[in-house]
Amino acid sequence: MKNIFSGIQPSGDLTIGNYFGAIKNWIKLQSEYNCFFCIVDLHAITVRQEPKRLREKILETLAIYIASGIDPNKNTLFIQSHVPFHSELSWILNCFTYMGETSRMTQYKEKSLKSGESISVGLFTYPILMAADILLYNTDLVPVGSDQKQHLELARDLAERFNNIYSDTFKIPDPYISSTSSRIMNLQSPDKKMSKSDENENSYIKILDDENIIRKKISRSVTDSIGSINYSDDQLGIKNLINIFSSITGEDTYDIVARFKNKGYGDLKNEVSNLLIDELSTIQKRVKELMDNKDYLEKIYKDGAEKAIEASYRMLRKVKKKIGFI
Repeated sequence: MKNIFSGIQPSGDLTIGNYFGAIKNWIKLQSEYNCFFCIVDLHAITVRQEPKRLREKILETLAIYIASGIDPNKNTLFIQSHVPFHSELSWILNCFTYMGETSRMTQYKEKSLKSGESISVGLFTYPILMAADILLYNTDLVPVGSDQKQHLELARDLAERFNNIYSDTFKIPDPYISSTSSRIMNLQSPDKKMSKSDENENSYIKILDDENIIRKKISRSVTDSIGSINYSDDQLGIKNLINIFSSITGEDTYDIVARFKNKGYGDLKNEVSNLLIDELSTIQKRVKELMDNKDYLEKIYKDGAEKAIEASYRMLRKVKKKIGFI
């Protein structure tokens, strides 16, 4: 079976963007691939985290993985910082990366404009850590959204550069782009991706939001003054609601538009709210059960770390030998 690697930062409350854009897609992959699903806590500390909250969010992210349908018996579920080889390979790859490559990263350029000289070195080099995450596991495919393609290209470039110097070592990973997963957008600015770090809480829906909050956020979502329901870039707010609808039901977007012919925006918002509440309620109940059973979660992440260490050590040993380390 081919290997897949993916992960999510536990730096905040996971949103339906994380769920429909990543986690729900992973569920389909777990029967077809050898999957490494990671909680990338090392990436989370590129911005300052409150320790107690970070620990809670790491466990909560693991619970959400499992509650959503990621089977610990089929996949390797682990916490990134429990496998020290990620950091070790990241340093080695730092020595094969050019300053120009990382300074061209779109996310770094955007964040450096806000932070200026106070931006951390970690934000500059975290794409190299991401490359290490991927290359450690002989990864064939990486599920990516359009905003992460640039980082995967760096991983590919570094793998090829190392292979050209030292002979074939790393597998060159390819992007896995699902034809069914939708990119869920910001509810208040539907030209932007939904993000858990947004300052406006009405712009995103958390996986663990309760029924009343979900209805309120959907009712406040931005639409337009056109007045008819169409799947069009001229109506990005409506298009986003239709994508959420489609992500839950699997229906074609054009069938959804036909369903709401001669109906108003309120009808669409109400139905999307109902579907979301139904979709998330089972997950929320299971997350609560898991968070009340920390011993079980500890067993999962310890078992996962053992499997990940065994898999990644072979690659790191090969890399160190080729470089000339004893």
